[in-house]
Amino acid sequence: MRGILASSIGVTCAAALALPLAPPAAASVSSVSSAGTPAPVADVATRTVGTAGARTGARADVPGSTQSLPLRPLTRDRASGAVLGLTPRTVRTFSLLGVVWEDPSVDLHGRVQVRTRAASTGDWTDWQDVETHYTQHGADPDSSEAASGKARGATAPLWVGESDGVEVRVLPEPDAGEPEDVDPVGTGSDEGASGGEGAGEVSTLPAGMRLDLVDPGEAEPGESAGGAEPQAEPGESAGGAETQAEPGESGGPEPQAEPGESAEGAEGAEGAEPAEGAEVPRTGVMTAAAKAASAANSALVPLGATQIPSLTAEETREELVALRGTGLTEQQQAKPYIGPRPSIVTRRGWGADESLREKSFVYTSKVKAAFVHHTASGNSYSCSQAPSLIRGFYRYHTKSLGWRDIGYNFLVDKCGRIYEGRAGGVAKPVKGAHTMGFNSKTTGIAVIGSYGSKKPSSKAVKAVARLTAWKLGLHGMNPKKKTSLTSGGGNLYAKGKKVKMKVISGHRDGFNTSCPGGKLHKKLGSVRSKAAGYQGR
Repeated sequence: MRGILASSIGVTCAAALALPLAPPAAASVSSVSSAGTPAPVADVATRTVGTAGARTGARADVPGSTQSLPLRPLTRDRASGAVLGLTPRTVRTFSLLGVVWEDPSVDLHGRVQVRTRAASTGDWTDWQDVETHYTQHGADPDSSEAASGKARGATAPLWVGESDGVEVRVLPEPDAGEPEDVDPVGTGSDEGASGGEGAGEVSTLPAGMRLDLVDPGEAEPGESAGGAEPQAEPGESAGGAETQAEPGESGGPEPQAEPGESAEGAEGAEGAEPAEGAEVPRTGVMTAAAKAASAANSALVPLGATQIPSLTAEETREELVALRGTGLTEQQQAKPYIGPRPSIVTRRGWGADESLREKSFVYTSKVKAAFVHHTASGNSYSCSQAPSLIRGFYRYHTKSLGWRDIGYNFLVDKCGRIYEGRAGGVAKPVKGAHTMGFNSKTTGIAVIGSYGSKKPSSKAVKAVARLTAWKLGLHGMNPKKKTSLTSGGGNLYAKGKKVKMKVISGHRDGFNTSCPGGKLHKKLGSVRSKAAGYQGR
């Protein structure tokens, strides 16, 4: 069983940024060649995973790449106590990072801190903490996804914005309590030291530790999520962006949930284009894999759609009755308990490279509960950047962690936009990799950001309520009730144990973790009440 020490809970997800004196300027960064091979870069040794093609103007021909740099022993710096890391260096441009290691069953008992250099200004950030306890997001222990031999341990991904320099330090856990605050000063510069003070602690850290730097790929300038932002409740703050009411457009009938846990084939192919803005529909030939992912929503929208439009409450109920009319009583046909379908940005809308995921789709039998998460990736993003973050998470989950697809079923940004996550169809019971031990008969919703000390926006809370009211309503579940789930194994409940769980739960309710952050977890009562109201209960 993969355990997370209680003492590890609550590690800071993102620290405030400051701008210290930068290290000496490093060599300029070269772009990736059109052949997919990185051009030589001074002062950096990298191994590229899934390297992308060349950029043309403001566009990327293919969406993104990953640079991997092994972490090495450092001569311990008295101020920080770091024993492993990387000294300051120039790298190819990236926007998201994380530390990865070989064995997913091994926990990192230590503190990872990074600082990065902004590509636009050349300024270095202060040290930031990376959330180290991320292995609890993942497939159930005995699932085929976990047993594939591809999975790796990793920290949470951290969004840092477009950067071209990086420095890393790993500090051993000082004691059984919370990691002590560290004075943010530079580490020693003797990289590659095999001895010296602190060298002994390196052996207690996970083997094969490396830093993965993710370029999520570029979209058009002013990248949009592919749709208008949801309308705010009366008196709700703007949350940093203007909003519009969602259109009351009608879609096709929703597909029923698959009858049991199953896999559905989908042809694999090369990558898809990055996401486009709302005003400019995406063009170009769709690959077989992109067609398969889009076709999973074909009962709701045409092939290639970038957004699934919202429906009014009445339209959603009519759609549900038309879909399941023969199986409903007269009373249920008159007023089924389901919330209005919210607008959802599709995978094509946020620019998924469908060649990164496994070809097939895996389903669970139904959806009895929703687990709410945060991505622990920091809050320093604009809503227009959310598609880039999701492309980064997707590449990190598949190429760095070895998962079959992005782990979450849905994602929500701080402006309240909802995005399709794992492929297989938003109305179908797609089996995710989000809450270890409880991925069967559930759906996973991640709010983009870190919410241990920062409150989620009211728009994000509303969006989670709207999404759960619809998704759980498809399966007749009451957001204010509890349901019975069987654990697939974890650090709170042994495999096979039946657990009474709230229909809308936080990740920490099924696993010993700080996710979804204390501030977001406290909002789940409001989410349950709102979701029930949307369902007409």
